[in-house]
Amino acid sequence: MMTLNAELALDDKKAEITLTDFDSKVIIFYDTNEINDSKNGIFLFFKEKKFKVVQSTLEQNNISTADTVVQIIPPETLENTYLKQYLTKVVQGESLQKSVGASQLEQVEMYDYLANLLLLLEKFGFTFIQKKRTPAKTQHRWKKTLGEIEFFVDDFESQATVIWQKRNEFLIKKGAHLRPSYPLNKDGSVGLGARMGTQLRDEQKRNIQNFTTTEDIILKSVNEVGLFLYFGGTNSWLVLKDNNGKTIDEWSKVKK
Repeated sequence: MMTLNAELALDDKKAEITLTDFDSKVIIFYDTNEINDSKNGIFLFFKEKKFKVVQSTLEQNNISTADTVVQIIPPETLENTYLKQYLTKVVQGESLQKSVGASQLEQVEMYDYLANLLLLLEKFGFTFIQKKRTPAKTQHRWKKTLGEIEFFVDDFESQATVIWQKRNEFLIKKGAHLRPSYPLNKDGSVGLGARMGTQLRDEQKRNIQNFTTTEDIILKSVNEVGLFLYFGGTNSWLVLKDNNGKTIDEWSKVKK
């Protein structure tokens, strides 16, 4: 069962939902006159909660055919072009094959994000004209042999050795180098990953000197490891690799 983590702000004209596991927002405009940002994200048009069209920009001729507009502002790591391609495939009931130009990392991130996004829309009662295919969220399972493997991070200005020693326990060996600064959003604001990563570092500040850990650090998940080391912003299951280059995703993914 998938769990969707979100924050909601709601009035009679719009609902603004923040997907807390992603740096992303979904805004449902019940009054289309409330739309004040027509350039960011992807727009879905609905009439009586039935899907009409998906557009990269807000077009007035589409607004007149809809009673509700859903604005999707995806994480910065996901391109609007690829998101529109995947949403179009979902609407048309096509298989979610790799989009032209999308890397393997972008594809995995997109599947994860789409699964959460489609669940959110479904819970708000929005349906597509054709039957949609919801991408299954990748499941990972810990096993005892994983506790004997060292996984390494050497990316995003960070280096670390990580051991998945228990189901909800990831050990970052002392001497890990942390990314010194976090990237800002396009509008200059501080993103969710930066805020969460900073909080994790504050909790461990007695064990950090000059962006280097002086003691072993215990965290609860791969996502926390990525946030702590490099402020997230990517699929950390594909970043952590053993000494042969095999990812922690490959080691622990549950095969269907």
